[in-house]
Amino acid sequence: MKVLITQSALDGRTDELASEINATYGEEPVVLLCVLKGAYIFAADLARRLTCPVVVDFIQVSSYGDSTVSSGVVQLKRDHDVNIEGRHTLVVEDIVDSGLTLEHLLAMLRTRRPRSLRTVAMLSKARARGFEAPLDWVGFEIENQFVVGYGLDHAENYRNLPYIGLMEE
Repeated sequence: MKVLITQSALDGRTDELASEINATYGEEPVVLLCVLKGAYIFAADLARRLTCPVVVDFIQVSSYGDSTVSSGVVQLKRDHDVNIEGRHTLVVEDIVDSGLTLEHLLAMLRTRRPRSLRTVAMLSKARARGFEAPLDWVGFEIENQFVVGYGLDHAENYRNLPYIGLMEE
């Protein structure tokens, strides 16, 4: 496995993202909506760095299954519990590639009338984007490669790696 983004770089970028997010929300409370399973480590690291009041909840959607390519079908596997109506909501993603999953998720969440709906992703594959998936904050832009670690998996493996690694064929 080749290290693409080190643990130190992830920590530093999370600090920067938290600073920008803190500046945006100030003292306003925020619902941090972590997209499971991949974003759980990033969401935890980010939440600890935010200075505004934070409520953390989880939602799980999938378009991959055990494959390394999207199936093109988005499934809601677990809905969030916290009512987001009238509340600032920040969707925390691990990685956005085609944008299909995020586009589907944001459309669904908008119907729940949050006060604001923003997104942060640790990784983005802008060149792979085929759908409208607005990202307010991005940790790193990467090439269209399959990566694991820092919460990202391949068939539920490698989530515990403290870095982002490139899967080798």
